[in-house]
Parts: sequence; C-alpha cells; structure tokens
Amino acid sequence: MSTKTFASQADLEDKNVSFTRLSDNAYAYTAEGDPNTGIIIGDDSVMVIDTQATPAMAADVIRRIREVTDKPIRYVVLSHYHAVRVLGASAYGADHIIASRDTYDLIVERGEQDKASEIGRFPRLFRNVETVPAGMTWPTITFQGAMSIWLGKLEVQLLQLGRGHTKGDTVAWIPSQRILFSGDLVEFDATPYAGDAYFQDWPATLDRLAALAPVALVPGRGAALTTPEQVAAGLAGTRSFIADMWSAVKAGADAGKDLNAVYKDVYARLQPKYGKWVIFDHCMPFDVTRCYDEATRYPDPRVWTAERDRQMWQTLEN
Repeated sequence: MSTKTFASQADLEDKNVSFTRLSDNAYAYTAEGDPNTGIIIGDDSVMVIDTQATPAMAADVIRRIREVTDKPIRYVVLSHYHAVRVLGASAYGADHIIASRDTYDLIVERGEQDKASEIGRFPRLFRNVETVPAGMTWPTITFQGAMSIWLGKLEVQLLQLGRGHTKGDTVAWIPSQRILFSGDLVEFDATPYAGDAYFQDWPATLDRLAALAPVALVPGRGAALTTPEQVAAGLAGTRSFIADMWSAVKAGADAGKDLNAVYKDVYARLQPKYGKWVIFDHCMPFDVTRCYDEATRYPDPRVWTAERDRQMWQTLEN
C-alpha cells in the first residue's frame, strides 16, 4: 500500500514576496500565503513580529528592512510557538525575544516535538534548516495579558485577546495608528491551520480583535489588509471557516460518527467554499482531527509528533 505524502511536501514553488508599507512605521512582509512577518520601525529601533522558519529565510526580511531603515532590530515578538514562526529568530540579533507566558509554557511542553513535526510536514518552508541553532528559541521576556513596548515615543501594545489558533496567541497593536499584527488568529485567502486550536474560543477572540477597529491588519498568511473593508473581510473569512468547521464536525461527532467518516463529510462540505484557499488540502486533516478531539474528549490540543502526523495523515488520506 502506498503512503500518500503530506500535501505540502509537493509544494516546492517559490512565492513572490511583497514588502508593503502601511505607515511611516509599519510594514508587512508577505509571500502569497506563506507565513508573514510584521515590521515596526520606531524612533530608535525596530521590532519584528514573527521571524520566518529559518535564519536563511529571515535574511531576506532583514534585507528588506535595511532598504528602509538602518535602525537596530532590538525586539522580536513571537505571536505563538509554532516552529515556522520562530526558528529564524537568531538571525536578527535582537536584544529581546518577547512572548506570552502561555507561549513559553507551550515551548516547554511541546516545542521539540512540534519542531520535528513541522519540518517533516513542509520542507519548502524550512529551507536551509541546518542554519537553525540547536535547541529551542527561548523568549527572554514573557508577559500575561498585555504589555507596552516603547520604540522611542511610539507605543506598541502586545495583547493576549483570547485563545484561538493556540492558547498563547499574541497580537501587536499600534494604537496611535490603529494597525494590527494578528499572527495566525487571522488569515486572508489562506486556510487557517487549527491543529492546536480552541475552536469554541476563537470566534470570540476575533470579536475582540474587531473591537479594536483596525484600519490595517497584517494576517498570519495572505496579503496585508490595508483598508477597514479589507480588515473586515479578513476577520469574517477566518470566523466563517472556524464556525463552519466546528458546526460540521460537532454534528458528525454528536451523531456518533468516527473521525474518518467525519473527515470525509466535512471535506466535502467545506471544499466548495474554501478549497481555493492556500494550503487547504494540507490543513484539513489536522484541522478536522483537532476539531473532532475538542468536540469529543480533548478540551486541550494533543501534542503533534512526526509519528502522530504520519499516522493521522495515512488514516485520513489513504
């Protein structure tokens, strides 16, 4: 019997990078649905939000930053713990790596397993993985709830507005300009990865993001959203995917169907509406598995390992 490989293992084509100016202080590094990086340039220093997956890939972000400023990169903010977001951190030479305490705790609990899992799933996103230093990327500062970082006179608020993509999700908010960096709480024309999610919490967390009334938003994946109308569309699209997934999986679980049957039903139901989004086929097995877990007997996400990934994929996709 042949083993169907992860959808992402066949995804080898380079994406076109955009470096979008949102204000005098804010930029978005995006790449057609690959993981995004946010940049905030203050009076005296630079903050980077999410680092790319390897130092070699972070080098391209640094090159773009250096086209617009020579100020030192002092702060790296991790929106959450996933390897594809954090393993490029060493390239920036930042003074401080900042994360929520919940994110720190997740790195302790499952960082090593998650790293092996993610690298195995998506080789293109971990090009030059040998440039990643041994061990984990550890925050040097943690916070709970909210903290402000002052880049000279420019305030950046780091906020935990609730669980969603993970329990540690952090957004970066420039209140004076109403620009939001959402991490993977919001995606645009890209499928939310929800393998470590809290489906029942996520919509309310999105409502708290919306209550900030951002005029621009950098999602975790997809193009920068540069008008209030685009921001609203990004929030609505993410919210509808999470809600549609939860209602479909919950109905199947309540009917006593097993994971395999639920997966087939939910894929058929969501594919017409969301199938054109980036990484749909890659995310669906992980998303349905986590959603089924939450709807049945696992309120908190189980740890993904490379071996669990393969077993799950083989069970659902072969």
